Amino acid sequence: MPNSPIPVITIDGPTASGKGTVAQKVAQHLGFHYLDSGALYRLTALSVLRRNTPLDDEHALAKAAEHLHCHFNGAHIFLANEDVTNDIRAEAVGNMASKIAAIPTVRQALYGLQLSFRQHPGLVADGRDMGTVIFPHAALKVFLTASVEARAQRRYKQLIGKGFSANMEDLSKDLTERDARDSNRSSAPLKAAPGAYLLDTSAMTADQAVEQILSWHAAAKPI
Repeated sequence: MPNSPIPVITIDGPTASGKGTVAQKVAQHLGFHYLDSGALYRLTALSVLRRNTPLDDEHALAKAAEHLHCHFNGAHIFLANEDVTNDIRAEAVGNMASKIAAIPTVRQALYGLQLSFRQHPGLVADGRDMGTVIFPHAALKVFLTASVEARAQRRYKQLIGKGFSANMEDLSKDLTERDARDSNRSSAPLKAAPGAYLLDTSAMTADQAVEQILSWHAAAKPI
């Protein structure tokens, strides 16, 4: 939708870079809709884990993604009518999500669902391929990152805060492995989109990152 009048801001980046928190704050400030594309992959992952679907059964994985019955209500995420907001943040679900996200048929199955979030008055979308694949004509693209150490600290606090057990060494290793998997996959690899602003938040607060993105947005011309 290169000529759509509905503005889109894409915020891509690796796991635990803070993009979700930042994107939500930007959307709230602007009164825009918000898309957490990673949640769609986590929802798919939770669904296939519950069904014990084999990772090598691409048809079944893609079918699970295509028939994903989910909806968002504020900060709460529902699979069918079940609130799975915390369930999809479990490490096992995150690892499965990263694996199935490398499967082209799964990504294609979720493509249309992600596009449907573009509604008036605008959209802030975060993920790994929002600016490169899903919304390549976005008025503003940001690639938000942080050091592995900073991201592991954030992930640790997030998990402990939700009541999950966590280990810093394991988290750092997991993040490094996910970075490699996401960056090296053949379908929609994690990378900065052409023309994207690079924002390293290792030493920044979420509010500082939001302020910077809003400044870029104010200077951007919708496409």
